[in-house]
Amino acid sequence: MKKTLLLFCGLLLLLLAGCSVTTREVAPDEKVIYDEGYHFSDKKAIVADMAKSLLTKHPLVRSTDRPVLIVYGIANRTSEHISTSAITDDIRQALLESGRVRMVNETQRKNIERETSYQYGGSVAAETRILKARQVGARYMLSGTLRSIKKDQPRQFRLTKKTLMYYSLNLELTDIQTGLIEWADSTEVIREASKPFIGW
Repeated sequence: MKKTLLLFCGLLLLLLAGCSVTTREVAPDEKVIYDEGYHFSDKKAIVADMAKSLLTKHPLVRSTDRPVLIVYGIANRTSEHISTSAITDDIRQALLESGRVRMVNETQRKNIERETSYQYGGSVAAETRILKARQVGARYMLSGTLRSIKKDQPRQFRLTKKTLMYYSLNLELTDIQTGLIEWADSTEVIREASKPFIGW
């Protein structure tokens, strides 16, 4: 009876130890991948590829006047909830840090209008008010699409199941005056995961 009780207590302690939660800090540049899905480290690679391509190819590579760009977002055509605005925010930051372009702050337009209306509402001294109709128009529009394809291994008798995930980000730079696409590029992330049929 004592041996059974000791064995039961030992198994219970082992089970409780295995269920405890542990945490650790992860460096922003450390690659941590748990499954075949999209991860924060993918965003860093995607942003680096796209920003480099934009800055080293026509039309931006030849520009000497720091052209003005506006970002109109990336459409998420995947089956996952992926914040594509985080991708465009980081691309915008990389382009601005290069000093080669200027960006229209499209997300703050309503706040700019509100502040302009306030300044002309009679509460602000005329000499400190901004001048109307002085905003800079964008020459190029940056937009794109994020897509994914998932492939599962065909059903067969095996101990593990493999899944292949493919992500593709396509971006394009459109000249707003002519409507012509002046630059387009894509980057890919392909990942395979192997999962046991039994486990948690």
